[in-house]
Amino acid sequence: MFVDRQEELAFFNRILTRKRPGPAQLILLYGRRRVGKTALLLHWAAQSKLPYTYWPAEKEPASLQRRKLYARWQNIPIRQAPIFDSWLELWEAVANLSGPQRRILILDELPYVSEADPAALSALQHAWDHYFQHSNLVIVLCGSQVKVMESLQFHQSPLFGRLTGQWHLQPFSFAALGQFLPNWSLEERVAAYAIVGGIPAYLNWLDPEMDLVENIQQVILSEGGMFLAEPTFLLYDEVREPRAYLAVLKAIGSGYHTMRAISNETLIASSHLSAHLSRLQELKMVERRLPATIPPAKRRRSRQGRYHLQDPFFRFYFRFIAPFHQYLPLDMDRVLNKVRQELRAFVGQTTFEILAQEWVIRQGKNKLLAFEPDIVGAHWSRRVQIDVVAVQWQTRQILLGECKWGREKVSRKVVRELVEQKTAHLRRDLAANGEAWQTHYAIFSRAGLTDAALNLLGEYGGTAVDLTALARGLE
Repeated sequence: MFVDRQEELAFFNRILTRKRPGPAQLILLYGRRRVGKTALLLHWAAQSKLPYTYWPAEKEPASLQRRKLYARWQNIPIRQAPIFDSWLELWEAVANLSGPQRRILILDELPYVSEADPAALSALQHAWDHYFQHSNLVIVLCGSQVKVMESLQFHQSPLFGRLTGQWHLQPFSFAALGQFLPNWSLEERVAAYAIVGGIPAYLNWLDPEMDLVENIQQVILSEGGMFLAEPTFLLYDEVREPRAYLAVLKAIGSGYHTMRAISNETLIASSHLSAHLSRLQELKMVERRLPATIPPAKRRRSRQGRYHLQDPFFRFYFRFIAPFHQYLPLDMDRVLNKVRQELRAFVGQTTFEILAQEWVIRQGKNKLLAFEPDIVGAHWSRRVQIDVVAVQWQTRQILLGECKWGREKVSRKVVRELVEQKTAHLRRDLAANGEAWQTHYAIFSRAGLTDAALNLLGEYGGTAVDLTALARGLE
């Protein structure tokens, strides 16, 4: 099933009609594993009606890679393909066979090529300069090792200045889950988004005919299934000596978010831990968050950063599964009991807050808020923690939001605490920034607000956003 990706398809279709600098094109597509790069490229190439060659590199000797690529290009058995002594020799043969017809060449898992032969990218640069840039060939370079693929755009890369386009493929947004799980309720989709995020492979692994609880029991926690092995597989593919990285991920997933707390939990010295965290950030597995209320000029030097797992399934895995790894797969009841007890809080503390922040971003861009924020996030300090904070520094306007994922309607007490207590604490934190702030309020809830809470929120001009309104705003 191919879902969505309209913007991406429009980008690749425009490539086929470009007059500049082409008609030859050299395009970069990258993104984390399982995000759907191959599916996107094959769908686009097939609907283009042009002849195309798709070749996925494997971890094998360069001579075998070249032979397999030529066999794919010619659509012949591998044993009938010649053996090339160099990539330049291969590209010369491909150029001689290209002809004037428009054609697409997709080179997938490109980092495996440069690992097998560091001269491969220089050979491609030479071939582009002397053969392909004057042809009708569209070459797409694709890969999952994000840092490696991004480096192709740097000045030090042989391909610097040759690329004619690039796209970083992202996971699906929450709105797309309706196409994967059409019979699930909004509550179940939010919980599913908290567990697997918008990764199309994970969403396809779920069974839409079963409910969320059945999927957790029979699919996600299934012995021999893909989910249980996924985090280790992804990490082993990216780093050497992954044990220390696994310890860091497990610590963050267990609730240790500061450098000191992670160091104490993992027994990794801060000097080494910093390097591990930097590497995990490069891999988009970990992100460093700062309070939204820190002014732009101070963000780079701030020491208030907290480290969080960036991938939703990593958050679920290291919160619920990794602590019981020694008992699996024989004793799944330990995991299931923890899921039953803590899943609601987990969804509320992670994904529901993130979706609320995304709602504010969308509303601001669509001019549906009192102001368009410069930054949207959360606020924390020794005084107070606030789930959703949006700031406009020039006009000194701020939106404060509270998120409640409970089954009961939000009470008047919650609104009063946000307006009277938390706002006062936040203003003390902001006192160093000078002028008074115009404050706006929002309550994000799963079950709505009581009449008394709605009336009080209305007195302050606040906005009540229930789950239906949140989903509508994220479409």
